[in-house]
Amino acid sequence: MNLFSGFIYNLKGLSLGIRTPRLLLLGLIRFAVVALLTAILSGLILAYHSEILALLWQQPESPWIVWIWHLASWLLSLFLMVIAAVVAYLLSQVFFAVYIMDLMSRITEQLITGKTAKSPDASIMAQMGFLIRQELPRNIIPVILSLFIMVLAWFTPLGPILIIIGPMTAVIFLAWDNTDLVPARNLQPFKKRFNALSKSLPFHLGFGLPFLVPFLNLVFLSFAPVGATLYHLDRLKNETKPKM
Repeated sequence: MNLFSGFIYNLKGLSLGIRTPRLLLLGLIRFAVVALLTAILSGLILAYHSEILALLWQQPESPWIVWIWHLASWLLSLFLMVIAAVVAYLLSQVFFAVYIMDLMSRITEQLITGKTAKSPDASIMAQMGFLIRQELPRNIIPVILSLFIMVLAWFTPLGPILIIIGPMTAVIFLAWDNTDLVPARNLQPFKKRFNALSKSLPFHLGFGLPFLVPFLNLVFLSFAPVGATLYHLDRLKNETKPKM
């Protein structure tokens, strides 16, 4: 699986989610919550946009370079909008979105295979508790670290490099938060699941690239569990396919 495959699986998941009423309803609920939180956070951030920009760079007096200042202002707004969407996603995860993600994954698995694989000797409540406990190491800490890298990029000489590494790191872990749903539901050890991520970084980067597009990222994040489950089912099929 390469970077292009990751992008294609995200598109496949969005397409299936929109065409399936149950998935569409759950995706719209996720979208509404994340959009509401994003709007609130964006409003707060943009309200202090001028103050934030002033901390980074005072408006130059020279008319020859003031256009660069205005360009930086627009780039900062775009950057803050991305941060607002990611933070909104994290807040929704903390409150209830993990349950909806798992439900969307189960529905997708039922549509494709006709059944949902369950963990041996584990109730649904036990599986949900395990999924929620995974959010901290699987998603929240890595994404917060990525945002820290992005902010640090504004204040260090390594800014041009960090400003690229930060978003790439964030979207890889956001993608993994979705592709990890089925293995986590099957109670696979964290080390095994993390090793699987480390061996498929290009795929997860491709899967997560749409999350960097403002406004559209809310749509892709809302239906990402569908494409991630399709990826897992195809990978499982390939692993169990008899070798010639």
